[in-house]
Amino acid sequence: MPVLIKVSQNQIKDAKSFGKFYGHVVSTKTMTYAELCKHMAEHNSVYGEDVCLGVANKLQSCLLEQLLEGKKVQFGDLGTFYLSVKGTGVDNEEDYNIGVCINGLFLRFAPNRQDVNDLSSKTLKKKATLVNVKDLIESKAKKPADGEDQGGSDGGSTTGGGGTTGGGSTTGGNDNQGDGPVNDDAGDGPVNP
Repeated sequence: MPVLIKVSQNQIKDAKSFGKFYGHVVSTKTMTYAELCKHMAEHNSVYGEDVCLGVANKLQSCLLEQLLEGKKVQFGDLGTFYLSVKGTGVDNEEDYNIGVCINGLFLRFAPNRQDVNDLSSKTLKKKATLVNVKDLIESKAKKPADGEDQGGSDGGSTTGGGGTTGGGSTTGGNDNQGDGPVNDDAGDGPVNP
């Protein structure tokens, strides 16, 4: 399955990029933790789904424990989890009150940018097959229904390619936990135009 890109227009009137079109990643589903563990077990693993789930649960709790102890946690060759804060500033250091000035604590992930699992934007773009959602919908609409005469066969054809408008990357995380189409930026406009 390719990475689906939906092109939409920036509707934020105060933005410099108002009216411009940008591509956004759209997910078809949010894979649950249990589904991921089942998927892991199906990859010719000697461990069953229950063992994979048990290991993943322990990994999750230990990861959180270590983060809350002020450590960064390297996750194999994928990258590193760490915490960051968002807050308001004050004019004098003596006036800084952590309870008042810190507005949020966030879990972040910095992908590995070297070695075999290079997860940099440039490498991911090379590895991914990007398909414009609009092109996918149009190609499915043109397909004849089952049982309709297709007038012979020319060996078949494939649809794909598509394109993206805009591009860029996101910083921070996505709090969207629901099922259904998930937009990487929750539909709030351009992603770093």
